[in-house]
Amino acid sequence: MRSYLLLVLFCLLCACKTAPEPPNVVVILADDLGYGDIERYNPASKIPTPNLNRIADEGMRFTDAHSPSAVCTPTRYGLLTGRYAWRTHLKRGVLQGYSPNLIDTTRFTLPKLFKEHGYATGATGKWHLGLGSRDSTHYDLPLVPGPNAAGFDYFFGIPSSLDFAPYVFVVNTGLESLPTEWIERSAHRRRGGGGFWRAGNVAPGFRHADVLPKTTENAVAFIQEHAASGPFFLYVPLSAPHTPWLPADDFRETSGAGYYGDFVAQVDHAVGNILQAIDDLDRETLLIFTSDNGAHWPVNDRTSFGHDANGPWRGQKADIWEGGHRVPFLVRWPGHAEPSSTSDQLVSLTDLMATFAALLGADLPHASAEDSYDFLSVLTGTGTGSRDAMIQHSHSGMFAVRQNSWKLILGRGSGGFTYPRNITPEPGEPIGQLYDLSADPAEERNVYLDHPAIVDSLTALLEGYQSAGRSRR
Repeated sequence: MRSYLLLVLFCLLCACKTAPEPPNVVVILADDLGYGDIERYNPASKIPTPNLNRIADEGMRFTDAHSPSAVCTPTRYGLLTGRYAWRTHLKRGVLQGYSPNLIDTTRFTLPKLFKEHGYATGATGKWHLGLGSRDSTHYDLPLVPGPNAAGFDYFFGIPSSLDFAPYVFVVNTGLESLPTEWIERSAHRRRGGGGFWRAGNVAPGFRHADVLPKTTENAVAFIQEHAASGPFFLYVPLSAPHTPWLPADDFRETSGAGYYGDFVAQVDHAVGNILQAIDDLDRETLLIFTSDNGAHWPVNDRTSFGHDANGPWRGQKADIWEGGHRVPFLVRWPGHAEPSSTSDQLVSLTDLMATFAALLGADLPHASAEDSYDFLSVLTGTGTGSRDAMIQHSHSGMFAVRQNSWKLILGRGSGGFTYPRNITPEPGEPIGQLYDLSADPAEERNVYLDHPAIVDSLTALLEGYQSAGRSRR
């Protein structure tokens, strides 16, 4: 009888044990920050990045991570939906300040995934996915659909890039102030200007230099407000170091890479403030830091400052070459991601959806996250990722397909900002580009004509992904 009672007591004690608390999740997406800006990726970087170094030292650093596009809007779409943006009507370029909402309101998104599992969801920073349903956004009307319709309980930030009008702060479905005033164009720092932005409507009192500090303050406030409640998912799409380059006085001349480098140093400081707020929490928090594409850092800037913002990779923001889309990707997850570890697993920012679904033990609907692969086992050190291929897309809409070490580009030139942007081949010349990144990581030797079978195989893979409407198996 005594043994029976002890067994019952043991079972009751086991039943009373609570399951592990789900972690908070914070994703920080820098804007135009390059692979080579962070010292842990580039020891010769001219920019001090102590806080980003700390994330790398306390977590895992990925060396083969990619944005799904080489420019802003399509990368944001891919991150939040797990789907390539070229599957929408956006086939090239980016949205602007008056563009309508891009994410279909019926589409499953990262914040919707977290909300289904009891998370509070928030976003603060640069939206750049369109607002409203009209052909041109009416800022005097409710901004619906927008971030709230995409699944965020709370949003604070700017509509688009900080060089696109209107210059306003959005709070959920409204504005802090209407853009009733006008601001003239400002020239780029490279041309002696005060930091590039386009002329347009602006809210009274709006200052471009305030956006990064206010984004950071709102991110910290969201973390602190949810410290004592259930888990939260916070998305922080920073507006920097995208133009206009506006480092605060405290950061001027702290780098060896001019205004851009100083602005990156301020981004690092902002990340440090968010990191401190996370450190003050009792609940476990998974933190990811990455960038939406490569740095806008042409050859002249490399030469002038001796700083390789995009590391060893060819090209820059907007380009189909590696410098356009190979991005820093840091994960700090205490107790799970091994400190100071490195992974060469092929990863796309579209993969966050499948990975977080695995974290939550959720099954993704078939008609969602069509281009997302789970790499949770890589983070925990229990296995390898399942992705061996991905599609890249440039500013002009040029495609590339990567499988293992082979990369096929369907066209000649950069497809982006670097000249020549497009090359019309002469008779007998290759019509595309093929690189073996294991032997030629700098993409200097086009072997398109030497490997016709690989060209045919990769072309068929791309066409299959396009026609199937998905790449996730």
